[in-house]
Amino acid sequence: MILRVMPPRLPELVGRAMIDQEFLADLQRAPESVLARYELTDDERAAVRTALVHLAQTPTNQRPQAFRTALLRRVAT
Repeated sequence: MILRVMPPRLPELVGRAMIDQEFLADLQRAPESVLARYELTDDERAAVRTALVHLAQTPTNQRPQAFRTALLRRVAT
């Protein structure tokens, strides 16, 4: 039996951004190259991009939580 590894999805992206500040910084610097590694819908990609725009005005130490909150709000609605 061959097991196929599923590409990571939005929950994995958010979880990693919460615990890995370097990953979140990479996501802000080069979102398309980071997002290419994740299996996301167009709506999820748009939500991530929107959340990233808001992060530019957020203090660095608050960015992981702000990113998570913005995406949870967006995905839940």
